[in-house]
Amino acid sequence: MFALRTANLIIAFIATTAPIAHALEMISKLTLDGPLWLGIQQHLYRGWGEIFGTVEIAAFLSTLALLILTWRDRSIRRWRAYLIALACYAAMLADFFIFNLPVNEALRAWTPTTLPPHWSDYRLRWEIGHAFTALFSAIAFVILIRRRIHEGSGS
Repeated sequence: MFALRTANLIIAFIATTAPIAHALEMISKLTLDGPLWLGIQQHLYRGWGEIFGTVEIAAFLSTLALLILTWRDRSIRRWRAYLIALACYAAMLADFFIFNLPVNEALRAWTPTTLPPHWSDYRLRWEIGHAFTALFSAIAFVILIRRRIHEGSGS
């Protein structure tokens, strides 16, 4: 159980890095013109989904395992914390499919000369999606770290 909790915290931390990076970039990215924004989306973020999507799924699965292992625990607070963190990871994954995947698929075929007139709506949708993901990942990480501190103190 100790190894799983430790691995879960490491994975949870890594799962916060990309969403928080996107949130920190948001103010600057909202000022970019269309061709520059498109270039960044198509080149800078290539491969992020395969790496960080896998990490987010691992965070979901390791938190689910902790929830299952603590489900019968007399301390309702322990499994409730895992349940809330699991809900945050589920929300992160749903958020990707609702906000970010449709934008990623649409802009894959765009070029600087074929940007649609409403491209900035796509940009805003993509940024909002990542802002929600940053929020969900931070909440999950804080909950898991608090749970770990309480478990370490014997609570």
